[in-house]
Formats: sequence, structure tokens, C-alpha cells
Amino acid sequence: MADKLTKESILAALSKVQEPELHQDLVTLNMIRNLEISGDKVSFVVMLTTPACPLRGQIEKEARQAVLAVPGVKSVEMRLESDVPNDGRMRGLVNMPIRNAIAVGSGKGGVGKSTIAVNIAVALAKSGARVGLMDADIYGPNTPTMLGVEKLPPPVGNKLVPAQAYGLKMISMGLLVKPGQPLIWRGPMLNSAIRQFLGDVEWGELDYLIVDLPPGTGDAALSLAQALPLSGAIIVTLPQLVSLEDASRGLQMFRTLEVPILGVIENMSYLDLPDGTRMDIFGSGGGEQLAQATQTPFLGKIPIDQNVRIGGDSGKPVVVSHPDSPVALALTEIAQKVAAQISIAALGGKNELPINIVE
Repeated sequence: MADKLTKESILAALSKVQEPELHQDLVTLNMIRNLEISGDKVSFVVMLTTPACPLRGQIEKEARQAVLAVPGVKSVEMRLESDVPNDGRMRGLVNMPIRNAIAVGSGKGGVGKSTIAVNIAVALAKSGARVGLMDADIYGPNTPTMLGVEKLPPPVGNKLVPAQAYGLKMISMGLLVKPGQPLIWRGPMLNSAIRQFLGDVEWGELDYLIVDLPPGTGDAALSLAQALPLSGAIIVTLPQLVSLEDASRGLQMFRTLEVPILGVIENMSYLDLPDGTRMDIFGSGGGEQLAQATQTPFLGKIPIDQNVRIGGDSGKPVVVSHPDSPVALALTEIAQKVAAQISIAALGGKNELPINIVE
């Protein structure tokens, strides 16, 4: 029976396995690579669209079961690799291969936007993706402290070299000015700084560039959207009404700039008390209401946890310092959702990309 095994019969079995989020089968999506048959043993690679795939376990299980169900197959050797699709947007102004660029914004300060940006970036890097983090919050650059970075490596030629921490590359104005020095800049200077962060930094090839924007709806977001076509934006809010009003303005600004909204995150959503009860310090449900009112995805709630603050102060993000805590799991799940959404948009025809994206 084993000598009758063919690649066609294996592919036929795998064509019945759906990618749960792209809603097409693994064969049509060209996700099956290096298929080999040796006697009664079958080996192949499943090429995921992101290493942060939230349903990789389901895909692996169903693909293995499908192949083992083919008569004559005794064993299956399977590897999961990933190749992040390009969003198809032209980035000629920025002479670097960024596959996807994601802005993290808010309508107001103090909502934990930088904390969210840092932890999402670290979570994606932990999954194996090539990640850059650009701290475009020129007036309040906090990411160096949050990542425990004190200085940039020496420049190479006329290019700045990004700092590295927890598997990601990072640039911030906080690494280019003396500690404590205020930045009193007008719009054109801000615009110039953001363009310099894009064009004069040796990023290398990135699957995801996460951009931490300054709060509000001012020059920085406009400059960024003009200089770097964005795959999408994430809006961070607190549950209370006044924060929602500001977040709504930030969201509408991105829509005006024709930047897709990847979703809303409700930060500092609740506090779990030692007796098992939950306290809604800032109210509840606001982020979901905003998502519903604006017909955008709700990415999740981030609970209040002192380890988030400790991690930010000590340079060790909570997804690294307490990876199994509820807050770290919530942040990791949000990073996976964002990565999945980016892949769906890139492969779902929105940018008219071919399905077969890998040479």
C-alpha cells in the first residue's frame, strides 16, 4: 500500500484543512511546502502567514490528522514555519523593506499607549517575527526606559543603527537627546524627525514596524501617515467616558487619513482583588462601546496589574517578566489578533495581492 502513496493524494487530504481565519484551505493558500514521501512516512512544512498565529495549534492538529487518515501513511513529520505577507502598500519614500506598519495611537495621554505598543512589539518578536519599534512620541519618549535601553549603537556610515532589546529593533528620540532635556519643537521639526526615523535608520527587513504615536490628533500622526503608508492603526482607550471621547477623535482622524482601524484596546480595564472580586476603577465596557459605535473590532481588555508598571520602570516588559499573568496573556492574545488581521487584510484581496506570495 505504501508504494501507492502520491503527493496528489496527500495534497488532496490537506486541501480539506481550512486556515481558520483566512477561510481557505492550506493548499489553495500555498501554505504546504517541501512535501516529501518516503515509504509510509510523509514530511512537509506548513508556512503560516505570521509566527504569532493564534490558531497554529489547531492548524497543526487538523493537518496531521488529515494526512494520517490517508491509507498507507504511518507517520507524519511536520514543521510550522512562517512568512509574513507584505501589505502591498508602496513605501518608496522609505527605502527599506517593511512588510507591515502598525500605528498605536490614542486621543489623549495617560492611557498606557506606550506600554501597549512596547508589549505588543515584544510579544510579536517573542513569536519569531522580525519587529521594529519606532517611538514617534517625540515629546515624551518613554520606550527606552520601558525596554531598558540607554544608548544607540554607533552609526554605520550616514545611517543610525537601532538599539536591540528582547529580539526587536528600536529607535527613539529619548536616545538622541540628553536625559531630562525638553523637546520644544514646532510641527515642521516634528515632521523632519519622523521622516529621519524612517529614512535614516538601518532597520533591515521587518515583518512588522510598530509605531508609538504621541497622544492627540496633531502633526505627528499626519506626518507619519504621509511618510509611511500604514497597514492599520490600533486605538488605546480607558473605560471612562472622557477617555472614549478623545479616543473616538483619534480613531476618526485615522479614518480621515484613510488608515484602516485594526481595533480598539481597553486598557486599565479592571482590577482583580485578592478576595476574588473585580473592581472597575475607571468604569467598564467603554472600549467595547467605542468599537461597536464605530464598527471596528474590539481587540480586548487589559487588566490593571502593578507588574506592568514595575516592568515599565525596570526595563523588563510584563510579557517577559510575568508571561503567564492575566495581563501578559491578554497582551499576547491581542498581538496575535493584530498579526492575524494584518495577514487577512494582505491575503484577503483588500490590496489585490496574489495568494501565492512566496517565491
